[in-house]
Amino acid sequence: MSLIGALSRLSLQSTALASRCFHTTTVLCAEPLKKKKKIDPQVIKQREDRKKKKIEKQIRRLEKNARQLKPVEELEVPLELIDDKAKRLRKLPQLNGAEQETRALLIKEWARFKHNEKVADFQIIDRLLQSQNKALDELRNESEELYQAAIEVDLQLLAVPLKGPVSTPPIKNYVSPDGDYNHQSMKWE
Repeated sequence: MSLIGALSRLSLQSTALASRCFHTTTVLCAEPLKKKKKIDPQVIKQREDRKKKKIEKQIRRLEKNARQLKPVEELEVPLELIDDKAKRLRKLPQLNGAEQETRALLIKEWARFKHNEKVADFQIIDRLLQSQNKALDELRNESEELYQAAIEVDLQLLAVPLKGPVSTPPIKNYVSPDGDYNHQSMKWE
């Protein structure tokens, strides 16, 4: 720190800039590499064999347990909901055949209406694209410069200036959490 303070007094460019641009690092101490010990090839082979056996054992254990499915706690229904099933069950009135037929016809009619609406939208889009392409072809035949100007993207077309607060205002009497995190996922072995 004293070195930076001393150098900051020098007027290189400006005192604030000089102190920010000058950095010091710790001394990197090096030592000669240790000599490698010669190991018997038989010992190396034994180590490799032990590693292979360990890996093979893990593979056999995984294959044995491959058919067992891990339980998923999210799919289990809580016991409180099972106990309260009778309270939660709604009593719906029985529909007669005519009402069921009417509802089925309404659903079919609605599906037909939405299909026709979608087809009409696609037809409108196709007609618009065809007329646009025809107009662009005519313009290209007339003048290449006008055509290039027409297909150029106008970035100012959808320019929407938005102004608002840069950050959200603080919430009064808000107690922020400490940042602790409890990892709750289960480990299945």
